[in-house]
Amino acid sequence: MCKHNFVIDLLVRNHAGVMSQITGLFSRRNFNLEGIVCGPVGDGGQSRMILTVAEDSKLEQIMLQLEKLYDVLEVKQVEDLQLIEVFNRL
Repeated sequence: MCKHNFVIDLLVRNHAGVMSQITGLFSRRNFNLEGIVCGPVGDGGQSRMILTVAEDSKLEQIMLQLEKLYDVLEVKQVEDLQLIEVFNRL
């Protein structure tokens, strides 16, 4: 079992099917998501998704592929950030 988890912070367009696109990307690459939190930001046209993933050699490739998705506006890997700070971004 991996001891290190990483947090990926995504800003996405808020409409039906976006979560399915993102989770499908992970599933197709046989990459496990440890946790997902999602909520609308601003006027509701966008959402912030916080993903926790275990340390893996595929992580960099997954990040690059997330950036290519049309509905993903911003991708950031967050390090050394307390969980409460991550939830405050929602």
